[in-house]
Amino acid sequence: MPTDPPDPLDALLDRRGAAPPPEGIARTAWRRIALLEHAEPPHPGVLLDGWFARWPFATLFLVSCALVGLFLAEARISQRERERSEQLARSYLVLINPLLQAPAGPPKP
Repeated sequence: MPTDPPDPLDALLDRRGAAPPPEGIARTAWRRIALLEHAEPPHPGVLLDGWFARWPFATLFLVSCALVGLFLAEARISQRERERSEQLARSYLVLINPLLQAPAGPPKP
């Protein structure tokens, strides 16, 4: 199995070594830290915008809103069906016994 010849750039990269850190990096880092310590907290709108900028959170929010909407629609339909069933049962009882239609109240002398 033939081996590839060594790349001439490998020797140059090995001799160069790691790049020295830029001058003043510590001063720049401490200046940024000082600015962050004295900065005002961000407005809630900015925080909310930051959360919605992340697509997993935005997707979760949209799916949650859709599920809550479906739940509320189902609860409303269920309540309407329950009222309809109660009305149907009352009308059936009145059909069987018309005396049930009279309003309940104190007996008249």
